[in-house]
Amino acid sequence: MERLRWRGFKWRAMVLLVLGRRDDAHALFREMLAEFPGDAYALASLAHLEASAGRRTEALHWLQALIERHPDSGTHWFNYGFVLEEAGDYPAAEQAFRRATELSPELDRAWYGLGLVLIRLGRHDEAVVALKRNTKLQPMSPYGWYQLARVHVDRQEPEEARKIIRHLKRFEPKVAAQLERETGLLVESTS
Repeated sequence: MERLRWRGFKWRAMVLLVLGRRDDAHALFREMLAEFPGDAYALASLAHLEASAGRRTEALHWLQALIERHPDSGTHWFNYGFVLEEAGDYPAAEQAFRRATELSPELDRAWYGLGLVLIRLGRHDEAVVALKRNTKLQPMSPYGWYQLARVHVDRQEPEEARKIIRHLKRFEPKVAAQLERETGLLVESTS
């Protein structure tokens, strides 16, 4: 019976969100939490609603409650790190992303987030490690490759950046062209 009641909350909230009634969904998630204290779905949903409305402080409140109640989820730690990074708290974001990668080593987004934060902190050697892990997990996504090439340029390693541009030309020619424009590194395509 309890599981059925929980599902009822979830379905009603989903309908409210589809109808664009975010305030009503917010109230329903709070009601859900009153009935199911510490529920991961309700906490994550409240955090998402707040973050998507640009209310980072409130989102961080719900995310902190979420990781306190459910500390073993890499995804929760990733979301926490993402909002911390958006808020400009790079040291805390780094710790959250590192925890996410420890709990879920296959979570490519956490490696990417960690790489971005390390770039912002000026720790390029560590950023290379994180971004390489991201590109290994997500080889066809241009985002990690793009950032990795930029780090190589910052580290005065133009040949490494050229290798990445050459690689990107095979499946993301627009991103490769953007890197060429931004870095001034021209690379001939290899067929």
